[in-house]
Amino acid sequence: MIFEFRSLSSEDTYTLGEKLGAILQGGDVLCLKGELGAGKTVLAKGIGKALGIKEPMTSPTFTFQLEYAGIAQGRPVRLIHMDLYRLRYPEEVEVIGVEEAFQEDVICLIEWPDIAEAVLPADALEIELKGSGEEPREIAFRSTAEAWEERLKNIL
Repeated sequence: MIFEFRSLSSEDTYTLGEKLGAILQGGDVLCLKGELGAGKTVLAKGIGKALGIKEPMTSPTFTFQLEYAGIAQGRPVRLIHMDLYRLRYPEEVEVIGVEEAFQEDVICLIEWPDIAEAVLPADALEIELKGSGEEPREIAFRSTAEAWEERLKNIL
C-alpha cells in the first residue's frame, strides 16, 4: 500500500501530522524518512498536538529519544520520539533500547530508522518526506499492513 500527499508548506505538513495523530493508537510505530530539513520534526509536532502534548517538541538528535505523555483514542499513551541519525552501527540500536519502545501503550516515532531495520515491527508505517527549504514536499506513506490502508484513506 502506498498513499501520497503533496505538502505546499510547513503548515500543511503540520496539519497532516495532526490528522495522522488523530488516528494513531498505542502500539503504532512510524518510521520518518527524509533528508535534513524535509519536515520530519514538523510532522512529529503535528502528531504531538493531536495527542494533546502541551510541552514543546524538538528533534531528539543529541538525546536519541524523548518521551511525552499523551492521549490516543481516549487512552493514555506515551509518545516516544527517536532520532537515530547519529547512530553508526546496528548494535547501537540495542544499546539505546529501540525495541523496548514497541509496546501497546506507546506510539513510537523514529526519525532516520534505517539503522534499526532489523528490529522494526512488520506493521510499521513508513513515511518518506522529499523536498527541502521552501519547495513543496512529496510525502509517501508505505506499509505492508492492511490496517494502515483503512486508517489512512480517511485522512489523505
